[in-house]
Amino acid sequence: MDLRTTAQRAQRLKYLHGAHKPLVLPTVWDVWSARTAVGAGFPALTVGSHPLAESRGAEDHEGQTFEEVLAAVRPIIAAVDVPVSVDLESGYGQEPADLVAGLIEAGGVGLNVEDTVHSDGGRLRSTQEHARYVAGLRAAADDAGVPVWINGRTDLFLHADDPSAVLDEAIERLRSLEQAGADSVYPVRIQDDDDLLRAVIDAVGIPVNSTAHPVKHDLERFRRLGVGRITYGPLLQLAMTDAMKAALGPWAP
Repeated sequence: MDLRTTAQRAQRLKYLHGAHKPLVLPTVWDVWSARTAVGAGFPALTVGSHPLAESRGAEDHEGQTFEEVLAAVRPIIAAVDVPVSVDLESGYGQEPADLVAGLIEAGGVGLNVEDTVHSDGGRLRSTQEHARYVAGLRAAADDAGVPVWINGRTDLFLHADDPSAVLDEAIERLRSLEQAGADSVYPVRIQDDDDLLRAVIDAVGIPVNSTAHPVKHDLERFRRLGVGRITYGPLLQLAMTDAMKAALGPWAP
């Protein structure tokens, strides 16, 4: 894909985030799932690290190299005519400029980056460290002339025994990501807690991403809460797994 087309798709993704409240981005993992989601009417997609790894017999949490991920997402991006964002975990040990360059070369126009550093024993980046990494991504995208949508994720709630106990720290981290140039923020594992979702939504001035299950969750609830962006993580693939088992079950020996 040429750079001009990639930049146009990036602009389109930015527009869609402003036009939809929330913008629902189905999380896909191969050409078939991407084409199916576009055929269902969705104007943009994400590629999720977990379902991508599952589809390739690899481990999530950077069980693939950055080069392997790029090789896997290129045909997905090329198969559809809508913007595609890619979950790049914690960056695969890449410098921000190299991560952005690889993404753009593959035709990706958005990325998700988290603060659990899988290449370093699963440690959590500090607030300042994660913000610096996001700032580096922002600068690299600006230098490339492609307005890559950066979704800054924090796993603080995911790692906490009591998610409410880390709310203040999480808000500080999300605000730091916003100041560093993130276009949206993603506090994972609070999708079922209205109070925590409202608190983080009220604390930042950019869209908040929530995970959702396409069958078990209610889109209108997320809209009422003010969620700005929805992705499915591994939950769409898990829903498809349940549906496939139900369809095949009566035929099993």
